[in-house]
Amino acid sequence: MKTKPVNECPVPKGTLVIIGGKEDKTQKSKNETSDPAEVLSAFVSAIKKEKSILEIITTASNEGDELFKDYVPVFDSLGVKEINHIHHNERGDVRKDPSLIDRLNKADAVFFTGGDQLKLTTIYGGTEMLFLLKQRYIKEHFVIGGTSAGAMALSTPMIYAGNEKVQQISGEVKVTMGLEFLKDVCIDTHFVDRSRMVRMAQVIATNPTSIGIGIEENTALIVRNGLEAEICGSGVIIVLDGRDIVNSNILNFGTETPLSIQGLKIDILSKENTFIIPQINPPHI
Repeated sequence: MKTKPVNECPVPKGTLVIIGGKEDKTQKSKNETSDPAEVLSAFVSAIKKEKSILEIITTASNEGDELFKDYVPVFDSLGVKEINHIHHNERGDVRKDPSLIDRLNKADAVFFTGGDQLKLTTIYGGTEMLFLLKQRYIKEHFVIGGTSAGAMALSTPMIYAGNEKVQQISGEVKVTMGLEFLKDVCIDTHFVDRSRMVRMAQVIATNPTSIGIGIEENTALIVRNGLEAEICGSGVIIVLDGRDIVNSNILNFGTETPLSIQGLKIDILSKENTFIIPQINPPHI
């Protein structure tokens, strides 16, 4: 079987806006010259369309209606023309939603809210809806945003368990397949506030060809062309690169051994920094 050369692999035309959680939802007043909701403003600006249609997906949350109501005023103040709501409680509900595909074809952007990232992969993995979102992201100027759990689900591998109390123990951080808008990239959120450095290091030690990106609250990573990244917001982004790891005890899982890793590379970046996400595999879905 022949494979495409790297330079012939499709580069996504869409944009990802990946937010570390707790983004400022302050509404912009008519007299303000700057946006208090800087991160969400960057998401809306990425759409590049005056009369835009946005679908907010609250499936990760158990309080979808309330969460949707929290976002409507700020997106309205930022100029989004039409704001709609998608929420599914079970995987079977996705197929039973007759208007879903038509709505997503008309939308200019989707936004995944916080909650439980495992709900997103369990409910949407392998569905026609997810296939459509990926195709639009690859072929069109389509914007996909996510915050907190909604951001973590956009990547692969995806963390779904392992808090600060157990993260230092080998094997206690659990990962699975994410929605794969970014391959070989693991996203973690609330990164500094919830002390998640060690759990990301554990993920990268078990997947050293992957890049770990930890995003602080009220901070966003904007990804264009599948790998060109820009940072906005009030916090930092921490990038963990494990390709030069020379030694770790990650295989000592089950023994409650504290984690040790040597050769892990770490970069700390902030607002207006740009970088290219290192990828061994081509940046395509």
